[in-house]
Amino acid sequence: MSETRTGAQIMCEALIREGVEVMFGIPGGAIMPFYYAMWEYRDRLRHVLCRHEQGAGHAAEGYARATGRVGVCIGTSGPGATNLVTPIADAMMDSTPLLAITGQVGSHVLGKDAFQETDITGITMPITKHNYLVKDVNDLAYVFKEAIHIATTGRPGPVLIDITKDAMQKSTVPNWEQKLHLPGYKPTYAPNRKQVREAVKLLLSARKPLIIAGNGVIMSGAVEELRQFAETLRIPVITTLHGIGSFPESHPLSLGMPGMHGWVHCNRAIQECDVLFNIGGRFDDRVTGKASTFAPNAKVIHVDIDPSEIGKNVRVTVPIVGDARLTLQALLDELPPREELAELHSHASDWLEHIRDLQDKHQGKQQYVNRANTAQWALPPHDVYEKLNRTLAARGNYRVVTDVGQHQMWAAQLIDWNAGPRTHITSGGAGTMGFAVPAALGVAIACPNDTVWAIVGDGGFQMTNQEMATIVQEKIKNVKIAVINNGYLGMVRQWQELFENKRYSGTPLSGPDFARLAEAYGWKGLTVEHSDQVQAAIDEAYATDGPVLIDFRVEREVNVFPMVPQNKSIAEMIITEADAR
Repeated sequence: MSETRTGAQIMCEALIREGVEVMFGIPGGAIMPFYYAMWEYRDRLRHVLCRHEQGAGHAAEGYARATGRVGVCIGTSGPGATNLVTPIADAMMDSTPLLAITGQVGSHVLGKDAFQETDITGITMPITKHNYLVKDVNDLAYVFKEAIHIATTGRPGPVLIDITKDAMQKSTVPNWEQKLHLPGYKPTYAPNRKQVREAVKLLLSARKPLIIAGNGVIMSGAVEELRQFAETLRIPVITTLHGIGSFPESHPLSLGMPGMHGWVHCNRAIQECDVLFNIGGRFDDRVTGKASTFAPNAKVIHVDIDPSEIGKNVRVTVPIVGDARLTLQALLDELPPREELAELHSHASDWLEHIRDLQDKHQGKQQYVNRANTAQWALPPHDVYEKLNRTLAARGNYRVVTDVGQHQMWAAQLIDWNAGPRTHITSGGAGTMGFAVPAALGVAIACPNDTVWAIVGDGGFQMTNQEMATIVQEKIKNVKIAVINNGYLGMVRQWQELFENKRYSGTPLSGPDFARLAEAYGWKGLTVEHSDQVQAAIDEAYATDGPVLIDFRVEREVNVFPMVPQNKSIAEMIITEADAR
């Protein structure tokens, strides 16, 4: 039988009941009752004191993306709450299950511009899946149950609970038995059988079919079903930035990444295919380029758990609302026996051979190896990725978290992603600089047996590197940071070089000595300025029992190719430096 609890105690017990073990946050005035109560539950609820609420939010995102479980972040009212806005928006764009808890001023002064009062529920309304303002202690037990249910079901996303200080301080007997009542919220998991049969019919009639696999495959745990489906029909597979890890790149049917900085053969295949099967991706503009010109010859099958995504950006022939794993299982059930697929397999072989010819012509990753001018550079960035990639493959048990910019695209292009789902974690939809270091903190806590590499640019690194102190305070040893330091906001500089006649407005970037900064935080800091130092530094990072930062001072003005200029078709790629001139 329940006993009387304060609202703050109810908050703690509600989180424990929902399986939460770790929270990331910073205390302050309005949220103080929660922190006071937290002390009683410290053996079951680990609180990680971050240095900025944005860092707390990204750390919770990293934890969520590495585990698939809800990540929890905490801030007080006013600036504490508004500092959480960026990671909340990031979680919304990337479908990350996030619970943001914020303290609010007392209910008796709401709307009176009290100290640190901000309408955070109003601010976050367009960037949350749902949010609450709780003023009654009797509502807390149910609201927490409902909030976590909403954050983690259907298309996952962020939910915010804003709680007045007096609601945390008052007492009641919580009703833990109240059942969820959400008549307007019923996610569709099982696909429509008629649409599944239409999709199978279309795929069996195709001569040039193509699969695009997105993050939905990873979130639903459909990796094995995707492999079976692709192998049965012998359809080539492209993986989006967030779909990386859903299909091993060493597989004979794997093509790599499409879109703005995707491979030429992937984009050419999209433009030539006659049936495009998108499973768990949302056709964002980084994939489609100019949407009206995307896949002009294809009939499109789109599977997404969120019905609002279907038909939003690309016309769809067969829409299927459902969970990716359940849909792939239903599709597999509808396929004919393998002995009836001989003709299909013959066409598939011709199609795949054609795409491989395109790949050979445009080289893909090989183009970086063949860059003659890199011999003149002390440290081409690609040398860092080549050696890091080789080391990751040899040592195993790793997660890679990337920030946003050129280094992010190089990582997506140049690392061989064969370690499975949730090993590549990045900010895709919002493109949030400053994501990687705090997200790596969350990933490292979630995956203590893995080595967590945060690959960051010198711009994004300087936005949130204070969380290095959090990593030391928490005695976390399995984080290594690789700063791809080119002294610019690199991706913006690239655009200025290619499209604004090298008018580098606001992009040259200075910074401190990052290795010495790392040492000031209690990390080992290394500096690398020549290619022949790269491998030794990576090896030393692995040999060090603790966090290590390597400042890779790379050639400053290197561009990411291929690329699709803004508002252009993915058929209009700039493939090499020569094309850009």
